[in-house]
Amino acid sequence: MLTDEYRYKILKTLQQDPDLSQRELARRLGISLGRTNFCLKALIEKGLIKAGNFKRSDDKAKYLYLLTPKGIEDRALLTHQFLQRKLQEHEALTLEIESLRQEVEKGSDESTEWNV
Repeated sequence: MLTDEYRYKILKTLQQDPDLSQRELARRLGISLGRTNFCLKALIEKGLIKAGNFKRSDDKAKYLYLLTPKGIEDRALLTHQFLQRKLQEHEALTLEIESLRQEVEKGSDESTEWNV
């Protein structure tokens, strides 16, 4: 359930904004609150993040999610892997777009021939 993509997105989001509520994190990621809770627990168990209560918060249920040194290292590795995967997807889409353009141009040429 905790894919590399969600692990990357959660670590990235929490590194940028560690005091997000689970509800806000779920909203930003476009996933359910239950899945967010599951993912955060898995990341805590893996030692990638730690959660602590705000000491002076009126809302004692609110946590601060901090990346551990292991979490920062994992995020860097995931960032590299995510970039490589997106570059491959981009290359494949570029090839597909070029193929479709050629198909459209060929179709235009053929329809012109029929109108002669």
